Amino acid sequence: MKGLMAESQIIERTPTSTIIRSAGGNGQTLTIPLLLPILPIRNIVVFPGTVMPLNVGRQKSKNLLDEVMPGEKIIGVVAQKNPESEDPHHPDLNTVGVACMILKLFKLPDGNQSIIVHGLTRFRLMGIEQTEPFLLGRVEVLEEVLEPSAEFEALVASVRLQANRVIELSPNTPDEAAQVLNSITQPSALADFLAANLQADTADKQKLLEELDIEKRLRQIAGRLATQLDVLELQSKIQSQVKENIDKSQRRYYLQEQMKAIRKELGEGDPNGSSEVESLREKLVAAKPPEGVMREADRELGRLESIPSASPEYGVIRTYLQILSELPWSNSTVDKLDLAEAKKILDRDHHDLEKVKRRILEYLAVRKLKPEGGGAILCFLGPPGVGKTSLGKSIAEAMGRKFIRVALGGVRDEADIRGHRRTYIGSMPGRVIAELRKAGTNNPVMMLDEVDKLGNDFRGDPSSALLEVLDPAQNNTFTDHYLDVPFDLSKVLFIATANSMDNVPGPLRDRMEVIEIPGYTQNDKLHIAKRYLVPRQLDANGVGLKHVKFKDSALKLVIESYTREAGVRNLERSIGSVVRGIAAELVGGKTEKVVVDEKTVGKFLGPIRFEPELASRTSVAGVATGMAYTPVGGDILFIEATRMPGKGGIILTGQIGDVMKESATAAFSLIRSRAEELGIDPKLLAESDVHIHVPAGAIPKDGPSAGVAMFTALASLFLNKPVPFDLAMTGEITLRGLVLPIGGLKEKTLAAKRAGIKQVIVPKRNQKDLPEIPDEVKNTLKFHFVENIDQVLEIALNVKKPHKKKVAKV
Repeated sequence: MKGLMAESQIIERTPTSTIIRSAGGNGQTLTIPLLLPILPIRNIVVFPGTVMPLNVGRQKSKNLLDEVMPGEKIIGVVAQKNPESEDPHHPDLNTVGVACMILKLFKLPDGNQSIIVHGLTRFRLMGIEQTEPFLLGRVEVLEEVLEPSAEFEALVASVRLQANRVIELSPNTPDEAAQVLNSITQPSALADFLAANLQADTADKQKLLEELDIEKRLRQIAGRLATQLDVLELQSKIQSQVKENIDKSQRRYYLQEQMKAIRKELGEGDPNGSSEVESLREKLVAAKPPEGVMREADRELGRLESIPSASPEYGVIRTYLQILSELPWSNSTVDKLDLAEAKKILDRDHHDLEKVKRRILEYLAVRKLKPEGGGAILCFLGPPGVGKTSLGKSIAEAMGRKFIRVALGGVRDEADIRGHRRTYIGSMPGRVIAELRKAGTNNPVMMLDEVDKLGNDFRGDPSSALLEVLDPAQNNTFTDHYLDVPFDLSKVLFIATANSMDNVPGPLRDRMEVIEIPGYTQNDKLHIAKRYLVPRQLDANGVGLKHVKFKDSALKLVIESYTREAGVRNLERSIGSVVRGIAAELVGGKTEKVVVDEKTVGKFLGPIRFEPELASRTSVAGVATGMAYTPVGGDILFIEATRMPGKGGIILTGQIGDVMKESATAAFSLIRSRAEELGIDPKLLAESDVHIHVPAGAIPKDGPSAGVAMFTALASLFLNKPVPFDLAMTGEITLRGLVLPIGGLKEKTLAAKRAGIKQVIVPKRNQKDLPEIPDEVKNTLKFHFVENIDQVLEIALNVKKPHKKKVAKV
């Protein structure tokens, strides 16, 4: 705490000096020369009436002391604007300083010096008269302004109360500080004393020094004292709360130890010597959860100890802690990173699917090179029965991980993914955390089956809850509502399956790497049936290979005439029906080996279900065969058109969507605009209504890719020329007659191959998709790549574009 000198007052100004008198002392007068040695100081401000120590290290400052110490010992102390300046001049110094008297000089061992000064009065530095060997400045002693009033007296009293409160709350303040404060009677001295001891930076203290109006200076000090007082009171409150909490914790620990001792004496403790709480704590420690999770668990353990076991909340907390202790926080399986062995397992369980197998092997290779890498998010997209789910099991086996399947079909409640909050009765974790708890490892292969079948209602949107689960950048801190603590899902290999991405929200689709698994060709199905399906059905029905043998012709018959699908699920079901029929005969006493041929298939499966109908359906004019892509694989569509007397209208039936209706309207407009070129009577078009129908009317249909087929059906109708029965087509048309590209070409061509199509018309811009189509399809189908409808008419109806006659201009 700085000391205090009495307030000074100017009594006379002379040409060479200013005489001041101590107003609160013994009436002593001091003469302040107009030319004063100037001592620049850094990071400190001296106020009148205060006693302060100053360190002197610069050579000019030492020269100043050598000059003044034998004399009057009065110097001018001025704070520097820039403390980094080593040789300050007039622009580097503040304009207002304090005339000080040197009380004592100390010489330090390092060659520096230290002086003790007390401030006498304020002055304004008017200029520098000398710079060597020290600064000599011309000064003007300043007078303070004071207008006494009742308000001013109240201000002084308020500032004094604030200062006493600050001294009371400050821990390092000397005991005599309050006595010194209360002994000050002059307002100016009070203001300077408080300003010198405020917690403020040099610039703020300099502003207080430059303020000559005592009332304004006191108001600024009052504001700063109020801020300092708020901080000190808050610190005091926090310290008292901390002390109170420590006392409570110590008392609680003492009482708990007493309770344990009492229970032990009464024989009410755990027979094994440890309570249920200690048992849960041991399990939690063994599970090795992260520090934040363990902190939450300790808090709940503390609550459990203080709650009676008969309380309903006791069971809720115990179940929560038990689930926390059973989660695989640090338990992982070691990945098999043998790529050759993984490829062998994948080839053993699945035929073809080379793209999927290559992606899995790439993932294993990356894990081998960078074990700490994040998990991949894959999505297998394809029709039912192509082996999406079973492929996930093979991947888990190839990697040496546990396999978890989460069926999402029909899930409508967000809590199924994120869990229920513990405030609800019967709350439980979400499916993701629950399955990880069952698996016992934090890096399984988790298959999210049928992700496109998710629903949503008033209970929330489960697909939105999956956004965090399936984001490698976020799922390392996945928070289940029941757990309310983060769990790391980044080590899990998530594999989603879907039949179609149309119903999957865009943000969720963006988080997954989609791998398409198309339908199988007939040769693929034959291979799968011989290698996988027949042995599996023989084993499932208790029939050995020594009793039954399937001929290839029988399997082909089942594939072509009893099933028509992209996958092999119905094929396996049909083979199972045949095997069960043979099993009944074997149980009935038949002993010889059964060779399954076409006759045997007909015996057990009945009449064939699918017959070639292309010739009968397309043998008349006005019918064209289109190709479609559905969630269950590719299919073919028959576009039928007929006309009747009318007024040039168009009727559309067959449960077709808005986009398909627009394609039909565009096709009809294109026919009418090119009637003259095609040789169609415009009068016939104007007096006829056209009806376009797409059979299988109970099945919704939509999309623009039937535009070419609709245009061809209308052209066939009005030209009275049938389209070849073995020709199918796909493509979107424009009113200019251009043919635009489409999607799902691989699935569409597979469907055409299954239906007996021999040639297809495809947009030329889809030629880039040809490498994705199996060789079996490319070798048996003839592809016609077209850019406009003129090429379509030439291929489908043998109508060549007429050449326009040149007309000479005169």
